[in-house]
Amino acid sequence: MKTMTTISVSVTVLLLLWRCHARETLMVLQLLVMLELRVLNRPLLLRGSIDPLPLRNVVDEPTSVRSTSAGRPSMSLRAAAAPPVPQNKPLPLRTAVSLPPIDPPKNLHREQRNFNLKDNGVQREASVLRDELDMQQEENENILNKLRLEEERCEEAEARVRELEKQVAALGEGVSLEAKLLSRKEAALRQREAALKDAKQNKDEVDKEIASLRSELENTKDDTAAVLQQLRAADSEVKALRSMTQRMILTQKEMEEVVLKRCWLARYWGLAAKYGICVDVAVSKYEYWSSLAPLPFEVVISAGQKAKEECWEKGDDDNEKRSKLLVDINDLTGEGNIESMLSVEMGLKELAASKVEDAIVLALAQQRRANSLRVSISDIKSPGDPKFMEAFELSPEESEDVLFKEAWLTYFWRRAKAHGIEEHIAKERLEFWISRSGHSPSSHDAVDVEQGLMELRKLGIEHRLWEASRRI
Repeated sequence: MKTMTTISVSVTVLLLLWRCHARETLMVLQLLVMLELRVLNRPLLLRGSIDPLPLRNVVDEPTSVRSTSAGRPSMSLRAAAAPPVPQNKPLPLRTAVSLPPIDPPKNLHREQRNFNLKDNGVQREASVLRDELDMQQEENENILNKLRLEEERCEEAEARVRELEKQVAALGEGVSLEAKLLSRKEAALRQREAALKDAKQNKDEVDKEIASLRSELENTKDDTAAVLQQLRAADSEVKALRSMTQRMILTQKEMEEVVLKRCWLARYWGLAAKYGICVDVAVSKYEYWSSLAPLPFEVVISAGQKAKEECWEKGDDDNEKRSKLLVDINDLTGEGNIESMLSVEMGLKELAASKVEDAIVLALAQQRRANSLRVSISDIKSPGDPKFMEAFELSPEESEDVLFKEAWLTYFWRRAKAHGIEEHIAKERLEFWISRSGHSPSSHDAVDVEQGLMELRKLGIEHRLWEASRRI
């Protein structure tokens, strides 16, 4: 009875530990066997020797379960295993049966050792399977990560394609006139291509025709590009020619300056011929310049008067652009190209090199001295302050020369003020020469005009006016 009770307890413990791992089950079995041997102190009678097959089955079944993934128990093992006995229900005790005494198995320790070896092999196999399962899971995770990355790249590529399509659509909106004409030709060619496709008479002929149409389209594009390039080149040439023409042709103000300088040359070469200065060239020069400016004194006086009137009016800059000098100047403009300005400048340099102007002033002073026996021109040009000299009347020729130079100075200081040249003194000089034009000139006026001409040349007003008009 005691033996049966012990066996029943052992069976109950086995049933409770059925779902444990193989190693723990084996240890429990060994402990139970040793416990029974000690309790009974006699050989264990369980229908003969211990059959290792049930133990192997007990070990193999939990071991196979451990090949599943970590942390997830096998449900099939629990389903296949015998249902556990409820703890609150007492196990039925079997009737004790007397068993004939049998000898204890001699190979018990050997079987236990073999059983331990098998258990170790099963554990190693389970460990290997578990490692392989972990490796497979890692490979699956790596493959899933790669798949995820490829999906992200695919989405990025699709987004890039959509962005490029939007950019291409935006670029297609700005179609020029040439592109429209080209699109019309393309539409006509497509219609012709569609007609050929509808005919379907001969596939080879249709393919050849389509190829020829595409070649024609490419040739048309090339021709259009070449025409556009030629058009741009021609446009640039036209602009260059227009700029060159504008630089060759003088403006209205530049032609006015040319006319006034012609008048200056005609007047002083005429006076030189009259007073016998540079006789060998004076007559020919006077004839040439007087043919271009027959009324030099009147034209210069008119220019000075016009500058005086413009100074009194408002909108000086507008008058500078839109006003014309007088009908006399318009009649004397001649060819309005840069050659006229160059010839005038060369004439002025020749006049200055010959010192004709100084000789004329001296001749006029000598003529006046011979008539009135007064102070000579050397006294007028003395280094002393002319304000402390006694003023005396000038001869008609000298008065005319002073008025001529005053009008000249008024005109050029008016233009200098309009172009912003020497702004700090231009307005003052203009007002000064305008105030002098209202009375009869005296010897002081003669000295002032000579100093004014020297100042005009020293500051380079005429040259700076030319550069300013060229920039406009």
